[in-house]
Amino acid sequence: MGCCLLVLVLTFPRIVLAILFFASTYLERAYHSFFVPVLGFLFLPLTTLAYAWMLNSHMRIEGLNLFILILAAIIDAGGLGGGAWQKRSR
Repeated sequence: MGCCLLVLVLTFPRIVLAILFFASTYLERAYHSFFVPVLGFLFLPLTTLAYAWMLNSHMRIEGLNLFILILAAIIDAGGLGGGAWQKRSR
């Protein structure tokens, strides 16, 4: 069950963010404003979810957790830049 949930989050992070935003207080506990989750939804959804998970689990942002956060940011940035690379190669 946990693996299926992880695959769902990695595949559809924006849908998971929207569900968490409207159906629970998970994002409200991590981010104390409305603005940051909205920006995260638009630009870095996986990083927003990873950071919220770490804050809600009371984990420190160091060591392996920092690596996970940086990896999420790289995956998100790759998704943003991938479209420009495809357009340029045509």
